[in-house]
Amino acid sequence: MFATLIDYLHEKGKLTPEEMELVANASVQKKVRKNQYLLEEGEVSDFVGFVVKGSFRLFRIGDDKQEHVMRFAIENWWISDFTSFMSGQPSNCYIEALEHSELIRFSKEKWDNLLAAAPNFKQIIEALTAKNFEAHQNRIFSTISEPAEVRYEKFVREYPTLYNRIPLYMIASFLGLTRETLSRVRKQSSKRSPEVSKVSPRKGGLS
Repeated sequence: MFATLIDYLHEKGKLTPEEMELVANASVQKKVRKNQYLLEEGEVSDFVGFVVKGSFRLFRIGDDKQEHVMRFAIENWWISDFTSFMSGQPSNCYIEALEHSELIRFSKEKWDNLLAAAPNFKQIIEALTAKNFEAHQNRIFSTISEPAEVRYEKFVREYPTLYNRIPLYMIASFLGLTRETLSRVRKQSSKRSPEVSKVSPRKGGLS
């Protein structure tokens, strides 16, 4: 399992053998059952997880009692409620495994010590954090400015592997759409874009 993280880090930057050993010593390998929660509302997100196998979603329950998906994570992605992780305050989110999954987990204490002791690892994480912040900003802009059809087709193009594995009602939530709107958009998109229609997502209760 740890070999996946080693390959990932080598791809993103260059760690010394000593730094790689520090990463190994700070990590814990964990298997997670489908539908198991890594985090529930009211708990402090005291870990960062690197996904080796499987998929997860981070979501909140709004005042409307509906689930609102904030992010997904599949292989070679990181998962945590980073706001709670950084602040130490209780989370208002849930993290759920969508498949039988495996991840490499770092506690808050060991993560902070690792960043302090391994400068090359810290550089990789800082670069990824900046990239994720940019992606988050772009997603906000897309949600408030782009029509539903554009959001849907962009999601399919950018995340085809993810799209094939996530129930459609969760994708609708992530895109800020109702189930009915996503169903309509899918039908219209399949007529306009044959390459998009070839993607076969999981139904997940949404026709």
